[in-house]
Amino acid sequence: MPLMEWTEKLSVDVKEIDTQHKKWIGLLNDLHEAMKSGKGKEAVGGVLSGLVDYTKVHFATEERLLKSNGYPLFDGHKRIHEDMVKEVENLEKKYKTGQNVLSIDVMQFLKNWLSEHIMGTDKNYSAFLRSKGIS
Repeated sequence: MPLMEWTEKLSVDVKEIDTQHKKWIGLLNDLHEAMKSGKGKEAVGGVLSGLVDYTKVHFATEERLLKSNGYPLFDGHKRIHEDMVKEVENLEKKYKTGQNVLSIDVMQFLKNWLSEHIMGTDKNYSAFLRSKGIS
């Protein structure tokens, strides 16, 4: 059973972002599955590294769309992204140094953060981008 499932209530009605959110959820589920099944450090580390990299890719896409369209809350949204990138990079760094950081609590934190970010912060820009003709 996946840790998190995509539902239409997570949609921000911007196809490119929804597609990326789905991939992000998939990576989170891959990390959860690798951790649960006791895969080796190298396998889990690879999935974690992919999640960190994709987080940066996704945030760059959002920021490009928001900035180029003059989103009035851009600076605050970017700061939230920067904070999350630091969190996941720190998680990866600790993991690489042998610390046992991947727990159910950490996975729940990532799931909750992602869900709350999409449902809160990202939903805030949905109507704005649609008003600019982006869907």
